[in-house]
Amino acid sequence: MDTTPAKNKAVFLDRDGVLNKEMGDYVCKLEDFHVLEHNIKPLKELQDRGYLLLVATNQGGLAKGWYSEEQLSQMHAHLKNVYAEHGVTFTDIYYCPHHPDFTGDCDCRKPKPGMLLPGIREHNIDPAKSYFIGDRERDVIAGTAAGVKGILINSDQPISDVLDLID
Repeated sequence: MDTTPAKNKAVFLDRDGVLNKEMGDYVCKLEDFHVLEHNIKPLKELQDRGYLLLVATNQGGLAKGWYSEEQLSQMHAHLKNVYAEHGVTFTDIYYCPHHPDFTGDCDCRKPKPGMLLPGIREHNIDPAKSYFIGDRERDVIAGTAAGVKGILINSDQPISDVLDLID
């Protein structure tokens, strides 16, 4: 008898422009971090359909010294709290602290799949049943490289517009 636990399905999400308002360059401080509340309900629906929700975000501003790990942690705590107030839980948040002009090449910066692969491993995720919603082509490329179906949206677009693309 097979005792292997069933694999989870997940929706990976870019952060800026998907979960919080796209500010053009980098969101460097908490007062500039505005949660896109119109995405709370569709994310709750995905969670209720059995999808784990994971965040994968490039944070090259860390490498540039534009904000600190502590400031990033505050922004992520705020993000989790706002969504949690509406019953939405992020299983994990992965971020790449690198920037090629400051720290050289890395394996985690999107469009590489280095943030998705640990999530897939650590949370027993079946990539074939999973998605990556992002507002940049690099998000779709990273998803594809990890075996996850990418869904490209416009920055700040309601996720409800693409719910019918997710089984």
